[in-house]
Amino acid sequence: METSAAALVNGASLYTEHVTPRAFASRLRGVFGFPVTPFRRDLSLDLDALARNVDEMAAYPFCAMVAAGGTGELYSLSIDEIELVVATTVRAVAGRMPVVAGVGFNALMGAGIARRAEKAGAECILALPPYYSDAPEEGLFAYYEAIGAATPLPLMVYSRGWAVFTPEMVARLADRVPTLVAWKDGQGDIRKYQRIMNHNGDRLAWLGGLGDDCVPGYFSIGVQAYTSSISNIAPRLSLALADAGAQGDFAKLNELMERYVHPLYAIRERSRGYEVAAMKAAMEILGIPAGPVRPPLMNCRPKDIEDIRKLMEVYKEFRIPTGAARQSR
Repeated sequence: METSAAALVNGASLYTEHVTPRAFASRLRGVFGFPVTPFRRDLSLDLDALARNVDEMAAYPFCAMVAAGGTGELYSLSIDEIELVVATTVRAVAGRMPVVAGVGFNALMGAGIARRAEKAGAECILALPPYYSDAPEEGLFAYYEAIGAATPLPLMVYSRGWAVFTPEMVARLADRVPTLVAWKDGQGDIRKYQRIMNHNGDRLAWLGGLGDDCVPGYFSIGVQAYTSSISNIAPRLSLALADAGAQGDFAKLNELMERYVHPLYAIRERSRGYEVAAMKAAMEILGIPAGPVRPPLMNCRPKDIEDIRKLMEVYKEFRIPTGAARQSR
C-alpha cells in the first residue's frame, strides 16, 4: 500500500506556536540530531528504519532533529520522498523537539519543498545551496527569498560549498529575508566565520555545521549549537562534545576528539562522499539500519569497512543497549 505524507503526521511539537522566529532560534542550543535516510538494498526508501532510528535518537536531549539534510542525502531524494522523510521524522520525534526540514535544488523546487515540509509538521526550514554553483549575488539572494517567502517558518541558511558569504552579504540577506533567523556554517573557515558573527551580532543564531571534527573551533568563537552526524551512532558522544565546548573545557574536548572523532574523520576523508557512506557503514556495524547510499555517492570499500568495524569497538564505550534510552525518558 502506498504511503502518503499526510497519513504519517500525528502532530508536531509546536515549538513555533506563539513564539517569534527569533525566539525560536535562540532556544536551539547544544546539538542538532542529523539522521541519515535509510535505504533498502534496492535503494528504495526505508521509512520503517527511519522511524525506529529517529525514535531512538529523540530519546536524547538534542535541541532539534533535522530531516533530509545533507547527511540525510537530500539531493538523492525525490520531492515526494523528502515530504515522506519529514513526515516520518515528525511522527517519530512525537513532540520531543522541533523538526528542521532540508530544502534545496532551485527557487521553485525549494519553495515547494518548504511548503510541503510545513504541512508535514516541520517547524523550521534549512536551505541548502542551490544547484547552480556560479550564481551571482542577486540570483543567490532571490533563491533564499523565494524559500523564505514560501512559509512563515523560521529559516536557516546552510553556507556550504559554493554558497560563500562575506559578513556584509549576510547582513544584506537578513535585511531581505525576514524569516532568516539562523546561520549554519559549512565552510570551516573559523576566522571568516568569526568576522561574520562579529559583524552581525545577535541578529542571527550561529551554528556550526561542517562536522563534529570542527567542534573545538566552532565553540571557541561562540556558536550556540552544532549539527552532528555522530549523533547517528553515539548520541551521548555528540552531547559530550557540545557540553565540553560550551563550557570551554578544551582538555576534555581534545581527549574526546583524539579518541573518537579524529579517527572517524580520517576514514571519512579517504574518498569523496564518505561523509555519509562511512556513517551508514558504522551504523550497520552497530546494528542500526541504514542501508547503502544512493549515487552519485559511493559505498565504502571493504578495507575501509574493516577499519570502521575496528573503530566501532571503541565507540561502543558511548553506546547503550537498544531501547534503554527510550526506557529512561
